[in-house]
Amino acid sequence: MTENKVFFIVNKYSGTGFQDALEGRIIDTCARFNIEGTIEYTQHKGHAAELARQAVADGFRRVFAIGGDGTVNEVAQGLVHTSAAMGILPKGSGNGLARHLHIPLKTQQALELLDKHRIIKMDTMVINDHISVNVSGIGFDGHVAGKFGKDGKRGLIGYGKLVIREFLRFKEFPVEMSLDGKLLKRKSFILALANSSQFGNNAKISPFASVCDELIDVCFIKKVPVSQAVGFAQKMFTGKMNKSSFVETLQGKSINIQFNTPMPYHIDGESMEPATNFNVTISPASLKVIVPDDPRLKP
Repeated sequence: MTENKVFFIVNKYSGTGFQDALEGRIIDTCARFNIEGTIEYTQHKGHAAELARQAVADGFRRVFAIGGDGTVNEVAQGLVHTSAAMGILPKGSGNGLARHLHIPLKTQQALELLDKHRIIKMDTMVINDHISVNVSGIGFDGHVAGKFGKDGKRGLIGYGKLVIREFLRFKEFPVEMSLDGKLLKRKSFILALANSSQFGNNAKISPFASVCDELIDVCFIKKVPVSQAVGFAQKMFTGKMNKSSFVETLQGKSINIQFNTPMPYHIDGESMEPATNFNVTISPASLKVIVPDDPRLKP
């Protein structure tokens, strides 16, 4: 395997639109840094994971995911527990993991990570045998993810309209959970399982979460009265959710949850089939990731 080979996996359909100039920028930047770049475009759901696995088999040590959190998740599936490192070129609607890792959102700035970067070993979560690298959730956010994937308009505005429409319809639900062997009972509107700090768009659900602490942040979020929604949103977007009376955050390594009826959930923003049983574990230092070379930035 050689350091100057980089594999780029592009999802044209992430975010709000694809620009043809992107390929030229990648080629030009690779030439400037004397890198042999290979570019492939995803053709269907799950294809990014297949391409990432093939890249590893072909000897690539760096594989870049170009898309949103869903694309990042798929590429991570192909790279987890391997010697290859994942880079991210954020092109999604929310870019939650990229924002958490302080990866530049501007294309050219993100491409500069081909030259100057450091590699961290970050944790991943395993939820019912599916890998999660960012934030997953059960309840209202899972319900919205299902709706958003089917008929929602991509982007923050489209997502916001959907949330408002569905908010009044969805109810709190009882949770019986075993967290590292300790039985807990709660009522929740959203049960967020956070590896990183945010959903995306700087909406920080667990502002002090770390992808390197070998812990899952378990966030119980109650249904917020409409009259207090603005204040709650302000806390979320300013990193002060820990000060909200509607949020309780615990940490652990192993979680089991059982429901009487199937519950909607998502993994890194991608809707999954509703389930009644959830087994969640942390997989420490299981994924190599390329991040900015600044030790002041804590992952």
